[in-house]
This record gives sequence, structure tokens and C-alpha cells, in this order.
Amino acid sequence: MPPNARWQIEAKLAHVHEMAQEDDIWRGNLVAIEVRVTRVHAHPSIMMEDEPDRIDPDKWRPLIMSFQQFYGLAPEKLQRSELGQIPETLYKQPGWRPAV
Repeated sequence: MPPNARWQIEAKLAHVHEMAQEDDIWRGNLVAIEVRVTRVHAHPSIMMEDEPDRIDPDKWRPLIMSFQQFYGLAPEKLQRSELGQIPETLYKQPGWRPAV
């Protein structure tokens, strides 16, 4: 496990789901990947003391990306995100218009 990692998940590919097949622009460019978890590696420092097969939620501090920004268990952003500097309009397909 890398030095700063607290847990890792091993998984096997179960299915690849092609998306937006009806769209001429996005067809072949979007997929959802379904995996099956086969094993979890967790650092002893985040495990429950009396239950060695459970992660203690009071010890684990996850880093989550939500809408291009990094968050943890606190309500504010944790650190600057390079993805968060890219204007969202650059991710939209040509001709995109909001639904009315």
C-alpha cells in the first residue's frame, strides 16, 4: 500500500456498459464500468479496535471529489482542485442547450 494510503480496493471487471448510443456525438465515447470488489486492504490505524474486519468511521477521513472540488467530512473544500479551474462549459457537447 502506498505510504499515504489508508485503504485500497481490489476489483475485477464485471461489465462495460456503453452509454449514449443514440447520440451521434457521444456514441462510442462514454462508458460506465461495473466492477466486483474482491478484496479490501485497510491500514490498521483506521480499523475498529474490537472488530478487526471493520473500518472505524471516526478514524477514516476520506477525500471525495464532488463537482470538481475536493471535500472531506468538513463542510468546506479541503484543497484546490486543478479540475475545478476548468470552466464547466468546456465539458458540454457542441450545440448543447439547457432543457426548458
